[in-house]
Amino acid sequence: MTETRSDRFKRLATQRTNAVLDKLRLLGNLSNKSSYEYTEEDLRKIFSAVETQFRVIKTRFSGAKMNQFKL
Repeated sequence: MTETRSDRFKRLATQRTNAVLDKLRLLGNLSNKSSYEYTEEDLRKIFSAVETQFRVIKTRFSGAKMNQFKL
């Protein structure tokens, strides 16, 4: 039986979302100050990168065009 596009989306979305959530949990483990040392600047860079990528993905799903630089 051929997998429908909807079924394929659901299967892959479930797998990929769970993989992202697992990686975020691992990233969260770095918050343990007894094992790791980091600065506020380190945190700002990490969260900025994650939040930027999240916004890009949301934009792609909404069908909105990305803003292009223009002088």
